[in-house]
Amino acid sequence: MNHLALLKEAVVIPAAGEKLVSDLIRFHSYRKTFGKSPVTARAAAQKAWFEQYPIHIYEYDRIAGSYRGDYTAPLSEDELKRMNNIKYSYGELEFRTNSDHFAPGYDRFLQDGICGVMARIEESLVVHKNEPEKVEYLQAQKEVLQGLSIFVRRSSEAALEAAAKTDKPECRKELSTLASDLAYISWNKPVHFRQALNLVWLIHISLTMQGKYAMALGRMDQYLYPFYRHDIDTGKLTHEDACDMLACTFIKIGEKHWMGGDDVNNICIGGVTRDGEEGINELSYAILHAVRDCNIPGPNLSARMHEGMPTEFLDECLKVIGTGLGYPALMNDIVNIPALHRHGYTIEDARDYCFVGCIENFIPGKQPAWSDGRFNVPHSLEAVFHNGFSTIQKSFMGIETAPLEEITTMEEFMAAFEAQLAFSAGEYVTLFNNQNSRINYHHYAQPFMSLFCDDCIARGMDINCGGARYPSVHGACCMGIATIADSLYAVERMVFTDKKYTLTELRDALAANFEGYESMRAELQSLPKYGNNDDAVDKYAIWYVSYLDKVFSQYRTRDGGVFYTAIASNTANVGAGYVTGATPDGRLASVPMSDAASPTYGMDKNGPTAAFLSLCKPDYRLVSCGTVVNQKYTPDMLNDPVKRAALTAAIQVYFSMGGQELQINCVSREMLKDAMEHPENYEDLVVRVSGFSAYYTTLHHSVQNDILNRTEHSNI
Repeated sequence: MNHLALLKEAVVIPAAGEKLVSDLIRFHSYRKTFGKSPVTARAAAQKAWFEQYPIHIYEYDRIAGSYRGDYTAPLSEDELKRMNNIKYSYGELEFRTNSDHFAPGYDRFLQDGICGVMARIEESLVVHKNEPEKVEYLQAQKEVLQGLSIFVRRSSEAALEAAAKTDKPECRKELSTLASDLAYISWNKPVHFRQALNLVWLIHISLTMQGKYAMALGRMDQYLYPFYRHDIDTGKLTHEDACDMLACTFIKIGEKHWMGGDDVNNICIGGVTRDGEEGINELSYAILHAVRDCNIPGPNLSARMHEGMPTEFLDECLKVIGTGLGYPALMNDIVNIPALHRHGYTIEDARDYCFVGCIENFIPGKQPAWSDGRFNVPHSLEAVFHNGFSTIQKSFMGIETAPLEEITTMEEFMAAFEAQLAFSAGEYVTLFNNQNSRINYHHYAQPFMSLFCDDCIARGMDINCGGARYPSVHGACCMGIATIADSLYAVERMVFTDKKYTLTELRDALAANFEGYESMRAELQSLPKYGNNDDAVDKYAIWYVSYLDKVFSQYRTRDGGVFYTAIASNTANVGAGYVTGATPDGRLASVPMSDAASPTYGMDKNGPTAAFLSLCKPDYRLVSCGTVVNQKYTPDMLNDPVKRAALTAAIQVYFSMGGQELQINCVSREMLKDAMEHPENYEDLVVRVSGFSAYYTTLHHSVQNDILNRTEHSNI
């Protein structure tokens, strides 16, 4: 029986009604706890969800946990208003206040099981018995953990009911085994692979149904491997069976999409272990193949590359990317581990990093939830030319630097630009910290999520109130590196080296969006560009990475954490370009700026090898959040073994020289154009967008064009 095919057919059936069940359960719980403290009320509401959420088991299920139960008939307008009033009263954290984008510490939870975690709570209650606030918090954690145990047991009962209803003997056997596994892990620590995978998925569902978005599954090939190895060695499990169970889990990530929601879920495979040893194992390949078999935009799979790794792992990753899926993104341990270790994480924790959201480096189970924002660097370049302002976005306001007439050297121009950047970075940090700090986090306690973060139980403190081992961090996603590098080189060359134009003449051309200055624009466009291994241009990308780290690293978050930089945009290069005036590289106003860390599309004219050589020149150990480099290849580059081997070798050199990340699209330009014209024929076409993949026909037209315009390589 092909469980995946049958399950996929079942989960894509649209659910009727609206997503109201979870909210309704919490609403009725809150009505019973009026007058109680927020932490007690929230814990009671979460336990009520565990006790009452409608559990749906598919006939072909191998892993329990479904979003389908959250849909019901619409409430009346009065009922909905009352429910929303209660929700508003208690409030919820959001992305910029450390609500989600978190990688739970599944490794420790699986080692302990629910019973072991409960024992740790009881021990902490004894330690903190004379501290009422901590006792209340630990009691809240105990209550939600009891709720989780109930939820797992209820899932077992639902599986038994489903087994009794089916007329298919194979399904009845599978569901009965599932029920037995669930009953066991409702209290005991898991022993077998399916038990561990079930517990992880039910926890994930429990978190996302609290409104937690982009909750990562982390290093599944590491924390599930002991269970996989145990079952393989004892003959209980085959590799193929593990692949199928994983695929039957991952297909449910798509379930939420088909029901009108989204579950951005990053899974990490490969890399070194905490001890620095080889971390690629059979489960790494199983997860890779399960994602391929599902062939949906999620999960967001990331593969860590490292020195001395088996070449066949990268080759296998490229084969999966070559299906058109765009997964996995390729990440570099050589860069990311020191990028994290420099901030005070132990080397073991730095080696154990995974990713949340798209590409954001994260220490699983040891720091508060992630947050980031977009930083429009080209706006600060505009400010140098236009007295601190943007020609388009009137709300942007930099500072007044030296008049252009008084700037006589490139060094003076760079000093003015750096002053604008420093000011804008200070504004960015202030606005974020003001928003992030004004929350009373004790009123927004997250006792359930804190179960999966060291050292919340031991300290008797919430993940956002000092319980986490490491403080919160924030990522400033700096946009337009290629736009900036190309623009700065143009200024240096045209104004200060060749002395063909003055800064004021260039300013006038930019203000006019090059109308009447077409010949000047043609000259600017013809100059050397970033991505062609030209040191004269590439030096400005090196400066960009170094200076932005210098600016942001001086600041701290509300609890003493650092500000990372990222060189990423996540499609925001389109919107940011729309509000940014013309730039000295010849880019017109409102046109998308360069995407993430990639060269400007169409400007990397000397092939992917030259692009790689440019891309690895900046010191990306200074970019602790991560980068996004998008490349597009013709399908034969990944499907032809000879060409794929050449690409594999080029990527290995790129990473050995300091490249941080690479993600690849291999859908032909002709297919993308046809999909734009005939979307009804391409509903299942998946492409890599930026830090994520998506169905191409669901993307905004501007984003579709941005993908279409990427340089397409047909050889190395």
